[in-house]
Amino acid sequence: MIELQNAAMSYGGGELLSQMSLRLQPGSFHFLTGPSGAGKTTFLKLCYGELLPSGGHVSLFGRDVFRMDRDEIARTRQRIGVVHQDCQFLDHLSLAENVALPLTVAGKPVNSAELMELLGWVGLKRHADALPPQLSGGERQRAALARAVIMSPEVILADEPTGNVDWEMSQRLLALLIELNRMGKSVVIATHDLNLIRAAKAQVSARVLRIANQRLHLAGADL
Repeated sequence: MIELQNAAMSYGGGELLSQMSLRLQPGSFHFLTGPSGAGKTTFLKLCYGELLPSGGHVSLFGRDVFRMDRDEIARTRQRIGVVHQDCQFLDHLSLAENVALPLTVAGKPVNSAELMELLGWVGLKRHADALPPQLSGGERQRAALARAVIMSPEVILADEPTGNVDWEMSQRLLALLIELNRMGKSVVIATHDLNLIRAAKAQVSARVLRIANQRLHLAGADL
């Protein structure tokens, strides 16, 4: 699905990530940890083609990103749902319109019944007509997850999805991500919250990765 082979990423002449190797298997569940500034967000951007590696190789669904043109990368990214850390929305559009935006941009029809079912799944059906500024932080995070999965992607990449919500909401978001994994989706969650990881490992078989000293490591069992 997604494979990195000795991938590297440099900024301003300095190397942020080096010799990163990972093969993301269908139906797998990964946590990505590491201190702030270690490169977790950059790593995820490599995984969905937002950034191209400065060294090594990244393959998306069997295709090397350097052999793909912009249109092919755009089509391939429809198979990857991304929950961004900042979860930006268009404030003049309703919640339902924001969640449906990936379909609209791709020129695909929006099935109103399916959209409402998705909003119900994340507990936001009654907020369908609300504008983003009217939503709480937890509601925005759940809306971001709904938007990420509306195209029925095979992979979900979530960048600190619980970073700005309380523990109860963190557990609710985690339960939704675990449910997606049990439906066969591959899930990668970048987080610094070790309590969240411990809670997840009691419910799902999760592999914990850590970025340290520019490299990707398998974290210890003490997590």
